[in-house]
Amino acid sequence: MDRLPWGRFHSLAVAALGITWVLDGLEVTLAGAVSGALKASPALHLSDAEVGATASAYLAGAVLGAFFFGWLTDRLGRKRLFFVTLGVYIAATAASALAPDFAMFALFRFITGAGIGGEYTAINSALQELIPVHYRGRTDLAINGSFWLGALAGALGTTVLLEPGRFPPDIGWRLAFGIGAALGLGILLLRRVLPESPRWLLVHGRQREAETIVEAIERDVRGTPIPSEAPVRLRMRVRENAVGFVDLGVSLFRRYPRRAALGLILMTSQAFFYNAIFFTYAMVLGRFFDVAPERVGIYLVPFALSNFFGPLLLGRLFDTWGRKPMIALTYALSGLLLAGAALLFVQGALTAATQTLAWTIVFFFASAAASSAYLTVSESFPLEVRALAIALFYALGTALGGVAAPWIFGTLIGTGDPAAIAWGYAAGAALMLLAAGAELWLGVAAERRALEDVARPLSCVDEESSIAA
Repeated sequence: MDRLPWGRFHSLAVAALGITWVLDGLEVTLAGAVSGALKASPALHLSDAEVGATASAYLAGAVLGAFFFGWLTDRLGRKRLFFVTLGVYIAATAASALAPDFAMFALFRFITGAGIGGEYTAINSALQELIPVHYRGRTDLAINGSFWLGALAGALGTTVLLEPGRFPPDIGWRLAFGIGAALGLGILLLRRVLPESPRWLLVHGRQREAETIVEAIERDVRGTPIPSEAPVRLRMRVRENAVGFVDLGVSLFRRYPRRAALGLILMTSQAFFYNAIFFTYAMVLGRFFDVAPERVGIYLVPFALSNFFGPLLLGRLFDTWGRKPMIALTYALSGLLLAGAALLFVQGALTAATQTLAWTIVFFFASAAASSAYLTVSESFPLEVRALAIALFYALGTALGGVAAPWIFGTLIGTGDPAAIAWGYAAGAALMLLAAGAELWLGVAAERRALEDVARPLSCVDEESSIAA
């Protein structure tokens, strides 16, 4: 599978599974773009702090959902869980549209986040194990970058739905949250044709099923295998016990402690950077630049496009030039550019248009950096605990760097003091520069290498075997 050329199967897998990031982008954008409508809603009438609190509830749900569903993904398989997590998301985001008050709205946002967090673990695991090795880096970054296609859909959708006079004040924002539910229902049908990960099946003693799936993929993909190093061949023992936290602890603290430290730093820094700025972007436009709520979506369009094209255009370099130099470069540029933008903001040198331009430039690189954090974590640890490791680092990174960030920035914005907000931006810039240094020190050259070469499975007996992983 690692040496196959790109085929129809791979495109289908990317379309059906990669939708997770589109949905997350849609949800995050809706939360920001409808903030003005939520404050003006006769039913909710949220304050700035409550808007930030609902964003934090979404992130808290994502943290717990990633951890719980990640554990189930390694135990029960990738395919079962990417149906369950999408179902949770669809139900919760539809319920958000019907929320009667702040408490219920925050609860439904929490459950929506849990579904998306679970999606991240199940989908990242499946995609890493299905995509050929020469395309793994660029594919992972492009899929993570598709978050911004969802953001763009959310921005354009809210621009239409929140236009004054089109719908009553308490209806437009409710219809906006229905977009994700409708999109998710269509994807449920598309996912039915995708198989379980052959790698996961092998570890759990289901060799014949794995072989059947691989043979079907090979028949579907026509073309000459891509030349590469000799395939990694491993002797695997069938696991009699379910994957547990002991296995995860062995991987993190005994086998790969340096990778564990790096993963935590990369995930925490990008989580604070993104969640602090993006969740409150609409609030900044409204408070400091007098942008009307119904026009926020227009300013999010160039921002979203930049975030999408950054990983798409830079992704190839992560496979050719290498992981370590590209991850360090994108993190460092993000931090330096954010510091410059914060300085201009506090000096009052920006307008709504130039503020948007500044963020557009910053996040062209920051989007690739954030995507590379997920890439690093998902390919750095053994097969048996891959989903649980993704969940753990996503949970810790988001908890440490992301959950409180929207609330903190919402409170800072409420003060009306640009200097206070600039200090928050400075903290985000410092974290990104720290992460760049950590990558140069601790990074792993995983480009064009099989997953089993980057991290030996825990079930591996030795390197001589008749079973090719």
